[in-house]
Amino acid sequence: MDTLSTIALIIVAIIGLIIAFIILSFFSVWLRAWLAGAYVGFSDLIAMRLRQVPYGPIVDSRITAKKAGIEIEINEIEAHFLAGGNVLPTIQALIAARKAGIELDWDRACAIDLATKGSEKSVVEAVRTSVDPKVIDCPAPSSGRSTIDGVSKDGIQVKVRARVTVRTNLDRFVGGAKEETIIARVGEGIVTTIGSAETYKVVLESPDSISKVVLARGLDVGTAFEILSIDIADVDVGENVGAQLQEAQAEANKNMAQAEAEIRRAAAVALEQEMIARVAEMKAKVVEAEAQVPLALAEAFRSGNLGVMDYYRMENVKADTTMRDSISKSE
Repeated sequence: MDTLSTIALIIVAIIGLIIAFIILSFFSVWLRAWLAGAYVGFSDLIAMRLRQVPYGPIVDSRITAKKAGIEIEINEIEAHFLAGGNVLPTIQALIAARKAGIELDWDRACAIDLATKGSEKSVVEAVRTSVDPKVIDCPAPSSGRSTIDGVSKDGIQVKVRARVTVRTNLDRFVGGAKEETIIARVGEGIVTTIGSAETYKVVLESPDSISKVVLARGLDVGTAFEILSIDIADVDVGENVGAQLQEAQAEANKNMAQAEAEIRRAAAVALEQEMIARVAEMKAKVVEAEAQVPLALAEAFRSGNLGVMDYYRMENVKADTTMRDSISKSE
C-alpha cells in the first residue's frame, strides 16, 4: 500500500508539474489578453500551440484590434494566419480604414491581404492609398523610357510625359488590374489623342486637351484604382517622322526603279547575244549554200546542160563584175 501511494503521489506530482508548466507557458499571454479586455482561453492557446501557430503574435493582434474598438474572434485571426496572410498588417489596415471612415470589414481586408501576397504592395498601403491618393509616372521609370511618343497627322513627333493621380478602390481591389494596366491605358490614350490631332501645334498650344480626352475614356474600368486626374508634366517636339518616311519611300522607289532598269538592260543584252547567234547561223547557211555551187556546175557539165563556152562566158561576167566593184570602191 505504501508503494502504491508513493506511485500515485509521483503521478499526481508529474501531472501537477505538467499543468504548472502549461500555466506558466501561457500565463503571461493569457494575462496580457485578459487585462486588455481581449480574453483568450487556455484551451485556445493550447490548441494554437499544438497546431504550431505563434499564439503570441495572434493574441497581440487581437489586443490591438480590441483597443481600436474592432471585435475579431481569435479563431478568425488564426484562420487568416493559416491561410498565409499577414495578421498584424491586416489589423492595421482595418484600424486605418476605421479612422478614415472607410467601410472595410475583416473578410475583405483578408482578401486584399491575400491578393497582395508576394508583391511589393500590402493591404496597409492599399488602405492608405484610398485615403491619400498616389501619383503614378507615365511612362514608368522602370520601363527605360522617359516619354510617350506620338505622331500627329502632319507627321511631326510629339513627346509627352504625364502623371496620373489615382486612389485605391477597395471594392475592386481583389481581381482588379494594377498600376501596369493604368500606365498602359494612359499611354495608349495619349498616343491616340496625338495621332488624331491635325497638327502638332494643336498639342503644344493646349496640352490639357490630351488629359481631358484621355480622362473621358474611363481608363480605370476594371482596375483596382480610381483615376482622379491626368496631368501633362512635359510636352516636347520630336523628329519629323513624316519626312523621314517620305525619304525612305523615295529611296525604296529609286531602288525599285534601278532594279527594273537592270532587268531591262539584262534582257536587252540577252536579246543582242541572241541576234548575234542568229546572224552567225544565217552566215553559216550562206556558206553552206555557196559550197553547193561548184557541185551543181560539175553536175551540169556531166549531164551536158552546161557547155565550156557557157562556163567561160559566166566567168567573164564574174570577172567584169569584180572589176566594176573594185573601181567603184576605189572612187
